Amino acid sequence: MSPEAALAGPLTSRRVDAEPLYRRLIAAITVTGALWRLFMLISKWNTPLLFNDAFYYSVQAFENSRGHWYRQPFSTLPSAEHPPLTSLVLTPASLLSNPVAWQRATMTVLGIALIPLIAMVGRRVAGRRVGVLAAALAAVYANIWMSDSLVMSETLSLVLVTVALLAAIRLQNSWTLAAALLCGLAVGLAGNARSEVLLFAPLFALIGVRTRPLRAWAARAALVMLGAVVVVVPWVAYNLSRFDSAVYMSTNDGTTLLGANCPVTYGGPALGGWSLLCIDTSTEPAGEDAAARSARRRRLAVDYASAHKGRWPLVVSARLLRAADLYGLPDLVKLDTGEERPAWAVWTGIVSWWVLAPLAAVGWWRVRKRFGYLLAVPVINVLVVTVVFYGAHRLRSPMEPVVVVTAACAIVAIPPVRRAIDDWMERRDVSPEAVVSPA
Repeated sequence: MSPEAALAGPLTSRRVDAEPLYRRLIAAITVTGALWRLFMLISKWNTPLLFNDAFYYSVQAFENSRGHWYRQPFSTLPSAEHPPLTSLVLTPASLLSNPVAWQRATMTVLGIALIPLIAMVGRRVAGRRVGVLAAALAAVYANIWMSDSLVMSETLSLVLVTVALLAAIRLQNSWTLAAALLCGLAVGLAGNARSEVLLFAPLFALIGVRTRPLRAWAARAALVMLGAVVVVVPWVAYNLSRFDSAVYMSTNDGTTLLGANCPVTYGGPALGGWSLLCIDTSTEPAGEDAAARSARRRRLAVDYASAHKGRWPLVVSARLLRAADLYGLPDLVKLDTGEERPAWAVWTGIVSWWVLAPLAAVGWWRVRKRFGYLLAVPVINVLVVTVVFYGAHRLRSPMEPVVVVTAACAIVAIPPVRRAIDDWMERRDVSPEAVVSPA
């Protein structure tokens, strides 16, 4: 029996169309999630931005709306502090009065759209019943909704990661050249929001390597990689034309590495994390452009890490434990509240993770034969990024949709839950078979 059939539970002989009911349930869940997100948006409507990444995205979008494309805030120098898509998506809202509020609204709309997108992933993995439960979890899971009213990249990247997962599922199911190219394009688009997500491309390119003829697999793998490259080439070419030294996706890697490799993050409460205290701006050359600054900070970070190789096992272990919410919780909460996330929401997300992560592992095991590798790709991505950089909720965010979907797979398989759902279906003359069908 397949994992999908095992999730279905007992079948009945009735053949009632479950699609209208499924759509009504997803719509109701989306509306419920939207109401909460709108409440959070309204509560922050006139809240000024803190001086963090949100400030950059907001000012960059505002400058874009005035025709000053991708320049350093309050300067004529070029900027590529982050990949371009987040600021680009926020640019139309920046044309309105009170632009920060409307930028928040833009991200909130994207966060609402994420709920049915996650439902689509759940449905394609294990049927309508899992799709509904995945949508419900996405609507209430704090690690998803608490970023929706922030002027940050997390919400947009979550949406695009979920779209990339849908494209990868299509590739695995249909195995066409068009599906492979679409998968690559989706990853490239997500990479224009969060550059580390580009690692999805070579990972998704491995789909089918053990089950398909080598020539057929190689052609599709090449198209996945080509699609991702095609989408990011315009931004890379634009950057290469603007800076004196080579800049590809962003100039933020130096700052990220230096903030994670210094005495503060190699010991003490920030062990395995990131700290602004690692960045000594008082000693930096005046008038240094972003590319030169990033290169210098990257060298400092590499030099420090190389000189403290004996600390690597401890630091990397701390990074991984932080990513799993098993170490450094006070510092993680401090980082999140510094980005406008309420402390109560951060703690809610931590406790929710403790509940959902074990369920997600069980759910992944149940569907591993068909979708195990595909659903592991975001997890592999997060592990690599965490080891190389640092442990934090922001860097873990690309795997949250998979956590929700696989947790839903586990919850649906719990006998009392399955019986309760089946009884509810019976009262509405809809068979469990219709509900679990991925059609």
